[in-house]
Amino acid sequence: MAFPPDPRVDEAKAKDVELLIKRLQLPNMRRRSSEWVGPCPNCGGNDRFNVNHNTGQFLCHQCDMKGGDQIALVMECENKSFPKALTWLCGDRPADPAEAARREKRAAQDKAKSADTAERKRQQAIAGALEIWRAGITAEDSPVRGYLERRGLTRALLPQIPPSIRFHPDLRYMEHSKAQGGWVEIHRGPAMLGKMVQPDGTFGGVHRTWLDLDQPKGKIVIPREVEFAGKPGEIFDAKKTLGSKKGGTIRLHLVPRGADLPGTDTMVVGEGIETTLTAMVSGVFPGASFICGIDLGNMAGARIAVPMPGRKRPSKRLSTIPDMADSRAFVPPEWVDVLVYIKDGDSDPEFTQAQLVAGLQRAMKLRPGLRSRIWAAPAGMDLNDKLMGAQK
Repeated sequence: MAFPPDPRVDEAKAKDVELLIKRLQLPNMRRRSSEWVGPCPNCGGNDRFNVNHNTGQFLCHQCDMKGGDQIALVMECENKSFPKALTWLCGDRPADPAEAARREKRAAQDKAKSADTAERKRQQAIAGALEIWRAGITAEDSPVRGYLERRGLTRALLPQIPPSIRFHPDLRYMEHSKAQGGWVEIHRGPAMLGKMVQPDGTFGGVHRTWLDLDQPKGKIVIPREVEFAGKPGEIFDAKKTLGSKKGGTIRLHLVPRGADLPGTDTMVVGEGIETTLTAMVSGVFPGASFICGIDLGNMAGARIAVPMPGRKRPSKRLSTIPDMADSRAFVPPEWVDVLVYIKDGDSDPEFTQAQLVAGLQRAMKLRPGLRSRIWAAPAGMDLNDKLMGAQK
C-alpha cells in the first residue's frame, strides 16, 4: 500500500534559516553575504561551517558533517532520525487529509515565495555590486599599484594592471551585528575592486580588498569584536565578495578569440587575484589566459561524499568526485584545451588537493579531450608568497 507523501517535508524545507539557526542555538554564527558562517557544531573551528541564508543548504569544510537542507541540519545538530527531525521542525504529521492538503499547499507557497525572495536578493546584490564597480576608477597610479608592489608585483613585472581591476577611494565595509540586528559600517576606506563575471560574460558581482599601505601586506587589519562573534586576536577578513559568485570568475587576461599562437589554448586558474597575477607574470605559461577563481569551493564545485578509512560515514572533505548535478560550477570555455589549477601551499594540502582534483575532473567530464594539471606552490606558502620572497 502506497502512503501519501508527508506534507511536512516541503514545510520543513521552507523554514526560515535565521530562525532555525537561533532555535538550534548554534553559537557565534554571523552573517556574511548570503551565508551564515561560524564554528561547526561537530568539529568546532571559526568559520568552516556555512549555512546558506536563502536555501538552508549547509556544509562543514573540515569534518564528516555531510551537509544538506533544513531537515538534515536538525538531524546533525540534534542527533535525530529523519522522522524525529520532521516532528521537531513541524510537529506531528497531520492525521486529517484535509489538514494535510492545507499544509502541503502552504508549504508549496512558502517554497515558491522563498525561491522568489532568494532570486530578488540575488539580483539586489548584483545591482549593489554593479553600483560599486561603476564608482571605481582606473587602478593605474592609485593605491592599488602600491598594494601590488607590496605583493611583489612590481611595475616592471606588471606594466599594466588588468581592466578587470579598479580602485575605489572610499568604500564602506559592512558587517552584520547581532546586537544591533542588522548590517553596520565598521570601516570606510580605499579598496581594490575585481569584476566578477558569469560564464556567459555578464556582470556577476564585485570582489573587494580593503587597503592599508602601512601594513606589511597592504591590507586593512580590523580586530573582530565580541559584538560580531569574535574571539581575542581575531581580525576581519580584508576581502569580501558581493553579488553572484557561484560559477563566476575574475578575468585578468583573456587571449583574443582566434589567436593562433603557442599556449593560447591554455587557461590558468588561481584562487586569489594576487596568486593568479603572480602566475601571469612568471612566464611559465606564455600565451595563456589567466583567471581568478575567487575561492577553492568555486573552483571545485559540489562534491560527492565517499567512504573514508577510519570514519564512520561518507565524507566530502577529501572526495575528488564531482557532483555533476551542480550545474553552476565553474567550467572552462570550449576553446580551452589545457586547464591548469594553481595549488597554494598555505592551507590544508590534502583538502586543497581534493578540491582541485574534483574541479578538474568535472571539467574533463564536460569537455572531452581536455587536458589538466595542478601547479603547486612550495609547502607553507602561496605562489604570491614565493614571489614576495624573491623580491626581498
